[in-house]
Amino acid sequence: MSQSTEAITDDLLRDAVRFHGHLGPFLVLGLKAGLFANKVLGKDYFKTRAIVETEPKPPYSCFVDGVQVATGCTMGKRNIKIKRGKSLSLIIIKDNESVKISLKEEVLESLKNMPFREAAEKKALEIINKPISDLFDINISPHAGFSSRI
Repeated sequence: MSQSTEAITDDLLRDAVRFHGHLGPFLVLGLKAGLFANKVLGKDYFKTRAIVETEPKPPYSCFVDGVQVATGCTMGKRNIKIKRGKSLSLIIIKDNESVKISLKEEVLESLKNMPFREAAEKKALEIINKPISDLFDINISPHAGFSSRI
């Protein structure tokens, strides 16, 4: 794995699996999206707000755990909100900027109806090494139009 600030290190992956309970592609996607947002906006456990749009059921909602581990936005601090949706996206807001990271439709389609455990772990390990631009559409902008209060 590369050593960039958006790399998923072995320690981070181990922490995420311990927090979430198992390794899967949606957990890794949440980690990658959260790490990218940290790289763009800077990580701050208290000034950062996150909005995740997803189907509110596993495996899609596993994305949320990856985002929590990577960004430090947590349900307990109430600086992460989950919106019901058919797509999978993350909006991170900090100060006067936001980044919206949306999973590409073809990536989401490739993950549907995946058998559990071994196939999911193999796919997760494949995703770790993929560039963020192969997985997500990214939009960075001022946060006008997004509520900074969640």
